[in-house]
Amino acid sequence: MNRVSILGVQFDPITRQEAVSRAMTQIREGKRGYVVTPNSEIVYMARSDAKLKQLLNAAVLVLPDGIGIVHAAKILKKPLKEKVAGIEFAASLIEEMAKEGRGLFLFGAKPGVAEQAAENLKQRYPGLVITGCRNGYFKDDAEAIRDINAAGHSDVILVCLGAPKQEFFMEQHFNELDGTLLCGLGGSLDVYAGVVERAPDFYVNHGLEWFYRLKKEPWRAKRMTALPKFLLTVIKSKITGGNK
Repeated sequence: MNRVSILGVQFDPITRQEAVSRAMTQIREGKRGYVVTPNSEIVYMARSDAKLKQLLNAAVLVLPDGIGIVHAAKILKKPLKEKVAGIEFAASLIEEMAKEGRGLFLFGAKPGVAEQAAENLKQRYPGLVITGCRNGYFKDDAEAIRDINAAGHSDVILVCLGAPKQEFFMEQHFNELDGTLLCGLGGSLDVYAGVVERAPDFYVNHGLEWFYRLKKEPWRAKRMTALPKFLLTVIKSKITGGNK
């Protein structure tokens, strides 16, 4: 299936369940790789960062995490099937992993958060094997890699360091880590641990999750300006034919 280009970032036009199916096939076949879930802010950032754009496109799955990406695809008349939020993709993937007794490593967030997320996930998904946890604070990449590999093989490693740090980490080290599939998931561990509350269903279902986060965390206002800038750039690219 051909990918859909949004300002040069190549998205997979698939549903969440299709993405989970492809990820599970990757795991069962032992094919190493990494999954990215770019939102409008990351795509806008990639316009001026060729390396970031390159590593996003090199992922085995590039999922549209955000209503802005879905709207952009419609503007460009290259519609995507649906928004595939990273945290929802991961939850569905973990559910399937639990059925097969697969191993999951949690990497990122503040000290203690990954451990609490692990306890909550084990209760919610009986059969899931937590191979280990590691917070997101480290002096150098080698230290983090050593700690992760000390846990043995993991079918999936959730890399929650925030974008674009997690994307660069995954691209640079997925062959060094003793894991099959790496998934970059930003602040998902905070949600799984119950440290941060996700937006209520009304906001999620109506593409207003960003607005809920802005109400809860007004300091994000400056970052949120990336969304209108992104959509204006998409409209301009449609008019000029420069969707790169």
